[in-house]
Amino acid sequence: MTQTQAPTSHYTAEDIQVLEGQEAVRRRPGMYIGTTEQRGLHHLVYEIVDNAVDEAMAGFCTWVHITLQEDGSVRVEDNGRGIPVDTHPVTGKSAMETVLTTLHAGGKFGGGAYKVTGGLHGVGACVVNSLSERLVVDVQRDGFHYRQHHQRGHATGPVEVVGPSSERGTAITFLPDKEIFPVLDFDFDIIAERFREMAFLNKGLEIHFTSYQHHREPPGFQERIFYFDGGIRSFIRSLNRNRTLVHPEPAYVSKGIGSTLVEVALQYNGGFTETCFTFANCINTVDGGTHLTGFRSALTRVLNDYGRKAKFIRDDQPNLTGDDVREGLTAVISVKLTDPQFEGQTKTRLGNAEVKGYVDSVVGTELMMFLQDHPSDARRILDKCLTSAKAREAARRARDMVVRKSALDGGSLPGKLADCQERDPAHSELYLVEGDSAGGSAKMGRDRKFQAILPLRGKILNVEKARPDKMVAHEELRNLIIALGASVGEDFNLEKLRYHRVIIMTDADVDGAHIRTLLLTFFYKYMPALITGGYLYIAQPPLYRIQNGRQGQYVYSEAEREAIMEPLKDKRGVTTQRYKGLGEMNPHQLWETTMDPATRTMLQVNMEDAAIAERVFVQLMGEEVKPRKDFILAYAKQVRNLDV
Repeated sequence: MTQTQAPTSHYTAEDIQVLEGQEAVRRRPGMYIGTTEQRGLHHLVYEIVDNAVDEAMAGFCTWVHITLQEDGSVRVEDNGRGIPVDTHPVTGKSAMETVLTTLHAGGKFGGGAYKVTGGLHGVGACVVNSLSERLVVDVQRDGFHYRQHHQRGHATGPVEVVGPSSERGTAITFLPDKEIFPVLDFDFDIIAERFREMAFLNKGLEIHFTSYQHHREPPGFQERIFYFDGGIRSFIRSLNRNRTLVHPEPAYVSKGIGSTLVEVALQYNGGFTETCFTFANCINTVDGGTHLTGFRSALTRVLNDYGRKAKFIRDDQPNLTGDDVREGLTAVISVKLTDPQFEGQTKTRLGNAEVKGYVDSVVGTELMMFLQDHPSDARRILDKCLTSAKAREAARRARDMVVRKSALDGGSLPGKLADCQERDPAHSELYLVEGDSAGGSAKMGRDRKFQAILPLRGKILNVEKARPDKMVAHEELRNLIIALGASVGEDFNLEKLRYHRVIIMTDADVDGAHIRTLLLTFFYKYMPALITGGYLYIAQPPLYRIQNGRQGQYVYSEAEREAIMEPLKDKRGVTTQRYKGLGEMNPHQLWETTMDPATRTMLQVNMEDAAIAERVFVQLMGEEVKPRKDFILAYAKQVRNLDV
């Protein structure tokens, strides 16, 4: 059998396109900054600020100033050593131009200029330059002030000597390119939280953040100054600010082993979940790694050894488990090392095998000394852990009951679950719907091939205020755990998850918002991998339907409603229907507005702002009443159209 090739199938080496340098970055920006939406825009700021923080970690920088300017540009200034301006031996250009125009060029590869650095790929400044409409770099060093202008990744002229200067440091001002980024809209609060975290991790570094973005709400000038003499101890105090404390002061250990610095702070609170943040060279390793493994190993061993020596744990009692010693624990683990090895492009997990032993050794020695020097604190901590052990046994019995009754390992599913026909989790989604009425509409309106519905009755348990055994025993949460099929807590296994889109769909009123918050609290505390994996969503049902004669239109926000109604104010036959509950929509309306993949809008829940989320959950859902009262008093006047 012979085949005849058409001319269009001609395919040779000439058809292989090679993109280099700035062209590659501009053509595929997502490969370098993840997205061209707001998160990618923020990433540009972080890349430049990270370079300044590297100078601080090297001991040459004490302050960083970041300004969001009125025209949409960003200025980042530091008092570090300043980028070198002498001629680079390989490129023949100034080192300043080389760093800003050549991928994988920087002072972070040889180990001479920086012993510790977060910017490992050497692409940060060059990527920012490539994705900027314009960039100006000012360097003060060696008695002079130097400047160079760039446009879309290329220098528009040589390095200029502006004049003499007795200062030192680098200032980079860049305007993100509108050809790359559809909207130049920085979120001040999100960026500020990142800088706050950096200041905690770099004791004594001042980060001054200002904004002149007049188009944002609230408009005008905003300012934050972050400076923490206490470092990660201050971080712990901040995280536990609205919690009942088991012991008044955090335990703190800091010690160098070779070229690696291990720094750990921890404190127990009266809560029931673990809050642990890990960092390697100031990079938030949200998936943990060897430093977390070493910490956990040492923590469990030390508390058992001390507990037995001090006779808190009887000879006939079993050892405390990792779960026992981590209940109510707040910890920050920070390591700074010369050559960190991160697993994955996103740098979310530390892989250096030797770091496990370093952290284990430092925490093992120093924590034992803390317990011996603070016997009253040690007693409170051990009492907390022993109480946790009793509750863990009760939770185990409750979990066993769930397994026996409903077969978490693959047996019967909850009777209220209207499952889908699809068995591939990647093509299946589960809607968590408030109430039987809305559940009925959702069941009739869904595409049963791939959409499952689980109605939730009333408000679920607030897990921020309840022990794990109470959580597992709660009927609605037990049904949810069984439906998802991936277990819960330490046993949660993403590979067993039955749906890769878990969608919270509640009413657009106060009760709906409360139920949504309760569910988010549960997922954040007991299934965080569901969030980090990108599997959790929030449905966006319409708030109104505006009928103009035979023409109907769904409206999803107050601002959208006002814009539509403005030209229709004096027109007859215009009606507005307010949807306070999902049950007010018939199945067809619910499908076309909220459940049809072709037309729906959903918010994906992520862990990018985990520290903010942690504080908000504790403030609004925790045991302490005063933080909630203060929050309500502070923000009550900003609430519009409150449904009561």
